[in-house]
Amino acid sequence: MLKEGYLYHLKDAYFDLINDGFLTKNKSGKRPSYFVLKEENSEILWFIPLSTKVKKYKKIVEHKIKKYGRCSTVLIIEIAKKEQAVLIQNAFPTIAKFVDTFHMIDNVPVHVTNTLRKKIEQNFDETMKVYKTGLNLFFSDIEKFRNIMLQELE
Repeated sequence: MLKEGYLYHLKDAYFDLINDGFLTKNKSGKRPSYFVLKEENSEILWFIPLSTKVKKYKKIVEHKIKKYGRCSTVLIIEIAKKEQAVLIQNAFPTIAKFVDTFHMIDNVPVHVTNTLRKKIEQNFDETMKVYKTGLNLFFSDIEKFRNIMLQELE
């Protein structure tokens, strides 16, 4: 069972099933970590990747703020005493059977504070609302992925 506010890794089976070039795949010895949100009234889980390429994403955030006055698709925050980029624009749906393990540092699961968790959730909700109006800010085909996950639940 997933615990809210923790970071997780995904099983290779998810990437094998989805087979999408936009997803950051598991590589030998290195697995991306994800912040997880549970979709309301559903078994769908939204995985939001983290990146340590903060310098790269700060430039993107600055550009979006200059152009649009704000940026809700990338957050630069500190998690586990390390600055990271939370890539809401790269979020995608999955289900519990594809969740592998906690992301660990020194054998301790990494927890995201409630304040940061709420900020991530707000930005994800805002990006999803924009998506529902017809403007897609997500890089992957989230509707296709969601349908595949719903089929997996049958």
